[in-house]
Amino acid sequence: MSALPADAPKRVNILLAEDHVIVRESIRQSLERKPGFKVVAEANNGEEAVKMALQLKPDVVIMDISMPVLNGIEATRQIKANQPSIVILVLTAYDYVQYIFPLLEAAAAGYLLKDVNSRELINAIETVIKGESVLHPAVARKVLGRFKRTTDSNEKDAAKILTSQEITLLKMAATGMSNKKIADDLYISIRTVESHLANIFVKLGAGSRTEAVIHALKEGWFTLDELD
Repeated sequence: MSALPADAPKRVNILLAEDHVIVRESIRQSLERKPGFKVVAEANNGEEAVKMALQLKPDVVIMDISMPVLNGIEATRQIKANQPSIVILVLTAYDYVQYIFPLLEAAAAGYLLKDVNSRELINAIETVIKGESVLHPAVARKVLGRFKRTTDSNEKDAAKILTSQEITLLKMAATGMSNKKIADDLYISIRTVESHLANIFVKLGAGSRTEAVIHALKEGWFTLDELD
């Protein structure tokens, strides 16, 4: 058997956690049309998802919320607590605030609604495995809407924790800019952007861009008006 070329894309191993068989089969078929994507296991409930994730260590878990035995919120918490490198992408029918914030605080990298098409789901997976976050537009509106009451920013407090460039970069990330766009605008390499984001995550104890941005908004480090 010939070896793969050195520049061959890494296979992305995916675990599907979804209790509806027909939905799960449809998602699997859509994902495996993408070269390099492989669904390595399917979980019928949250408890199975946790066991399979810890055993198989997939790159990405596609996680539903409403599942028997253990819901997606608690399953996400348990997976991230034991294997923080596993990326959790929520795919659900629900955009309720009581689900959104616990999942983002549990370090889910993205939150999509089931009205997305297969191309949008594939794009989301490609985005989160690069360390970026993905939010369905309806979810993003609710996340940002939670912080509309913040009127005064307190960047001095941010400066006690982050460097000035890290603050600038976090603000850019908060607008939804990709790593490449941030790199182009700041005239730095994508690798440098990734390094800065990794440092930000460590300093804030965050697991994703979204979690870091929510932390900054809660602390009043910048306001939504500044991001317009």
